[in-house]
Amino acid sequence: MKRKELDYLLKWKASKTRKPLILKGVRQVGKTWLLREFGKTSYKKMAYVNFESNATLKDLFQQDFDIERILLGIEIETGVAIDPKNTLIVLDEIQEAPKALTALKYFQENAPELHIVCAGSLLGVALNRETSFPVGKVDFLHLRPLTLFEFMEAMGEKKLPDLLKKRNWKLIQSFKNKFKQLLRQYYYIGGMPEVVFSFSQKKDFRKAREIQKSILAAYEQDFSKHAPHGIVPRIRMLWNSIPAQLAKENKKFIYGALRKGARAKEYELALTWLKDCGLIYQIYNVAKPAIPLKAYEDRKSFKLFMVDVGLLAAMTNLDMRTLIEGNAIFQEFKGALTEQYVLQELVGRKDVDIYYWSPENARSEIDFLLQISGQVVPLEVKAEENLQAKSLRFFSEKYKPSRSIRTSMADYREEPWMCNIPLYGICMI
Repeated sequence: MKRKELDYLLKWKASKTRKPLILKGVRQVGKTWLLREFGKTSYKKMAYVNFESNATLKDLFQQDFDIERILLGIEIETGVAIDPKNTLIVLDEIQEAPKALTALKYFQENAPELHIVCAGSLLGVALNRETSFPVGKVDFLHLRPLTLFEFMEAMGEKKLPDLLKKRNWKLIQSFKNKFKQLLRQYYYIGGMPEVVFSFSQKKDFRKAREIQKSILAAYEQDFSKHAPHGIVPRIRMLWNSIPAQLAKENKKFIYGALRKGARAKEYELALTWLKDCGLIYQIYNVAKPAIPLKAYEDRKSFKLFMVDVGLLAAMTNLDMRTLIEGNAIFQEFKGALTEQYVLQELVGRKDVDIYYWSPENARSEIDFLLQISGQVVPLEVKAEENLQAKSLRFFSEKYKPSRSIRTSMADYREEPWMCNIPLYGICMI
C-alpha cells in the first residue's frame, strides 16, 4: 500500500536541517511498516531496534548519553555497521525506553549527520510524562489511518483519486456510483492498514471485521497494561460510550450518559489519556464564529470522535448486509458514520483548524466550523442526497461567511450562497 507519509520522509531525508524524527500514531496504524519500507527503499542499510522486545538495548541508554558507546552497542546488537550517510537507524516502541527519548537531544547536537527515526504506540502518553523530553531537538510526523484516497488506491482504483484532484466535476459525476460504492466500503472497512490489506486481497467483510475486533481488543488491553490503575474503569466507560454519544441528534458529549450523576472532573484524566494515545479526537464548540476560532472555543462543550470510521462501525457491530443494501447503511447511525468520516478526512490537514458551532438555546447547529487561510468556513454534513441545509442557511445569512459548504451524496453544485461537495471529494476543500 502507498502511504503519503513516505513523501514526507523523503523530504526529511534530504533536509539540511534534519533532526531525529518521531513518528506518532495509534497501535496497528502501520508505523513499523512505514519506517521499514522507508529504510528498505531509501537507504543502503537499516539498523532496526525494538525496545519492547530488546532489553539489552534498553539498558544501553540507562548509563549515560555517550553517542559513540550507544552507536557501538546498536551495531553489535543489530549486526549493522552504521554509515551515517547510508544507514537509517530505527528506534521502535521508544516509549518503553524513556532515556532513549532523552538521548535524541544529544544525537541532534553531537551527531546531526545521523538519520534517526523513532516510533511508538503510546508516545503521546510517554511524551506528556517524560520530564526531560528534548524540546526543539526533534521533528514530528503523525501517521493516521488510510484516507479515502489511499483506500481507493489500495483497492486498485488509482485513477479515481487523480480525477478528484483535477476537480473535473462533470467527469466525476459520470463515475459517481463507483465513488459511492468505494465510500460505503470505506465506512465499513476504515483505514487501519491490516484491515485494508486483507480486504484488498480477499474482499471478505467477515475477515475484515475479525481483524477490527482484534485491534479493538488490543486497545482494551492497553488500557489495563499502561493506564494508571485507578482510571482504567473510567477509560473503558468513556471509550465504549462514544458510538452512543455520536448517535444522538445533538452529538455533544454528555458525561451524564456515562452514568447517572457523572461529572467532568471524574473523567478528565481518562479523557486526557485517550487523547494522548491518539485514540480519540476532541472537537470543541465555539461561542462566536470569529477569527481566530481558538479564542472563542468553549472547553465545556465538545464532541468526541474515534481514530477510525471502520473501528467505529465495528464497535456498533454494523453488519455487512447493511453495506450490500446500499443506502441502508445511511438509515441507521448515518450521521455518526458520516461525521466521523468527514472529521477523519480533515483532521490530518495542517492548514485547517476544526471546531463546531452550536449556540445555547438555538435549534441551529453547524457540524464543523473550519478556519482556513484566515477565513471561517461553515461545513454542514449530510449523509444522503438531502439538499436541505436550514442551519447552514441561517448561519450564512447571519454571519455572511465568504464561503459556505455542504457535503452530501449529491453531485457538485454551486449556488450564490453555498457550494455542495460530494462526500467522496470532501478532502478537496
